[in-house]
Amino acid sequence: MSSELIIHADQGATRISRHLYGQFAEHLGTCIYGGLWVGESSPIPNIRGIRRDVLSALRELRIPNLRWPGGCFAESYHWRDGIGPREGRPVTENGWGGIRESNQFGTHEFMDLCDLLGAQPYICGNMSTGSPEEMADWLEYITAAGDSRLAQLRARNGRVEPWPLTYWAVGNENWGCGGHMTVQQYTAAYRRFQPACRNFSGARLYKVACGWEDDWNEALMRDAGTLMDGLSIHHYSRTISHGQGGDPASMTLHGQATRFDAADWWHILRKATYMDGFITRMKRMMDRYDAGGRVGLIVDEWGTWYKEDDGKPAGSLYQQNTIRDALVAAVTLNIFHRHADRVHMANIAQMVNVLQAMVLTDGPHMLRTPTFHVFEMNKVHQGAVTLPADLTCAEQPVDIGTVPVLSASASRADSGEIHVTLCNLDPETPAALSCDIRGLQMEGAMRVSARVLTADTMQAHNTFDAPDAVVPIGFDDVRIGGGGTLELVLPAKSVVVLTVQA
Repeated sequence: MSSELIIHADQGATRISRHLYGQFAEHLGTCIYGGLWVGESSPIPNIRGIRRDVLSALRELRIPNLRWPGGCFAESYHWRDGIGPREGRPVTENGWGGIRESNQFGTHEFMDLCDLLGAQPYICGNMSTGSPEEMADWLEYITAAGDSRLAQLRARNGRVEPWPLTYWAVGNENWGCGGHMTVQQYTAAYRRFQPACRNFSGARLYKVACGWEDDWNEALMRDAGTLMDGLSIHHYSRTISHGQGGDPASMTLHGQATRFDAADWWHILRKATYMDGFITRMKRMMDRYDAGGRVGLIVDEWGTWYKEDDGKPAGSLYQQNTIRDALVAAVTLNIFHRHADRVHMANIAQMVNVLQAMVLTDGPHMLRTPTFHVFEMNKVHQGAVTLPADLTCAEQPVDIGTVPVLSASASRADSGEIHVTLCNLDPETPAALSCDIRGLQMEGAMRVSARVLTADTMQAHNTFDAPDAVVPIGFDDVRIGGGGTLELVLPAKSVVVLTVQA
């Protein structure tokens, strides 16, 4: 069947929050140690202990916010272990991944990283092994000015001025690794913790409550929706099985990052498209309790999740990143753009060396992944107005359902430029597409430029020996017709970003 995209360029009022392009850095595997942090005495070039090459790459993405210290790690993290002279910080147990936690990277180092990236900090507080008092003290340490006890402690540790802080999560996955609570238990705990969560500078703190599945989320919205600013959900594109009784501890991952066939390809992309239905259900439910849309939906963990790559330690969550992962990222970002009225923030998991990372490191070496390039290509949508778009295309039968072969979203920048992200999910067949941009105010001849990210094989990825095997290039297979129409052929397994000027 023929494929058609109709974009309504004269409509749209909702801006795509920059914060949909947030990142996540957890103390797992080599995300922090070796990935972001090498220490000031390392031969690897660094700025105050933070890798210079990783910083340089990540700055290209205009990262709006960074979530830390977890994840599940947050629910065992005690902030006082990570402040003060580094030589005096304790070594503690990190139950996630079987590694010891040196605490060399703590609050000061994280805030320095955010400052170097130009990103806002998004901190996840410990509910399951912490207390409201500990959480309040951490917030006072970060945000209080003047001569309070904790402001003075911060000054003695090298930072006189408080840090700016807006985003704060009250717990993480408290239905699982964060305490195995019921929704009633979490709601009661949230009511105890959230009054302690305030910005001591007087600025308003944006409090994010821990969501999960449909029934949990509805009960939480019903009973505590007025006390939160955001509701967190997580969604991974993965294949798992459980042991007897469905115990989460018995979860087994299936599938690998680079060894897969066409059936595996479509299966993971189908899992990525579940995000649209999940968000649609959550919006419908949230509208019943928050008709004005005040509470944001926060997708602060998402991405692909496979078995660790061969040779990597169990629990390191290290995986390579192929053109398939790039398409998962692009499809998911398209979904976020279309739901920008309720989705206020999102954080891909994770930024370095863990799961669907932006960059991978190996000692002094670093590479940008295909997913990195999708985020770089798509940064033109940050802060733009999302435009209504109607896509008609074929669907691929997968498992017990189908997957649309194409994915698209569009936005209008303040400059008037229209940006369109197009994905062809088919790993073998190019796709002809007619794109009708209606309501475009033409002041002269339409001008179109484009870039494409694609590869020769489904399993193509960047390695330290070939770091530019999968990179975006110019794309000129676009024909401009009359009245704001475009005709183009999307290569198989590709992401194309168009810039249209009229």
